[in-house]
Amino acid sequence: MNTPAYVPDYRLDMVGEPCPYPAVATLEAMPQLKPGEILEVVSDCPQSINNIPLDAKNHGYEVLEIQQDGPTIRYLIRR
Repeated sequence: MNTPAYVPDYRLDMVGEPCPYPAVATLEAMPQLKPGEILEVVSDCPQSINNIPLDAKNHGYEVLEIQQDGPTIRYLIRR
């Protein structure tokens, strides 16, 4: 089964930023998306796995993908 390859329109690199900044920056960036656009967020904040997907869903955005590679977590969020 092939999974679709999403191509993000914007990238927010928050690697090295302490919590809660990745979640705050994501909340600030999401309203700038146009409908259908995808935001890629990359973070190594361990708490972001709890915050970013929940915040996105609570604000009406779709979490397309979450990938973890060691301490780094990649989120794809679509408006």
